[in-house]
Amino acid sequence: MRRTKDIPITIEGRDKGKIFTITEMACSQAERWAARAFLALAKGGVDIPEDIEQAGMAGLAAIGMRAFAGLRWEDVEDLMDEMFMCVSIKTDPQKLPEFTRPLVEEDIDEISTRGYLRVEIFALHTGFSVPAILSQLKSMKDRAGSSKPKTSQDSSPPLSPPA
Repeated sequence: MRRTKDIPITIEGRDKGKIFTITEMACSQAERWAARAFLALAKGGVDIPEDIEQAGMAGLAAIGMRAFAGLRWEDVEDLMDEMFMCVSIKTDPQKLPEFTRPLVEEDIDEISTRGYLRVEIFALHTGFSVPAILSQLKSMKDRAGSSKPKTSQDSSPPLSPPA
């Protein structure tokens, strides 16, 4: 059975009070989405940090989320659109709490709501939150850095969340 999660919008704005439901993609669809995402990252020349395999899927996911910012729109547009295919809206949560319908353009009024839903979509599908992944990677890098002497050539910046 696919996982679902209700996402109430509580921040001020035109979407406050709306409730969206995210339903996990079918396994085959999620696999194809991830493969296309990583192919786009490879095409974009994403640099993979050493020892990232220690972070498992969480590490790969963090690299992907950070690296999307540097990719061409043409390479990620379909991926971003497909993310919202698993989002529906509860049109009348008081009277019909179980009823949802697919999104239409007019359902979301704030860009911040779309961003928030993307984070929640990602978390539902991977089991990891983006901030937690980035924190784990930073911790790994800090541990690796403390086990070797620092030199002036060691100028790689610490991992941090995208601005």
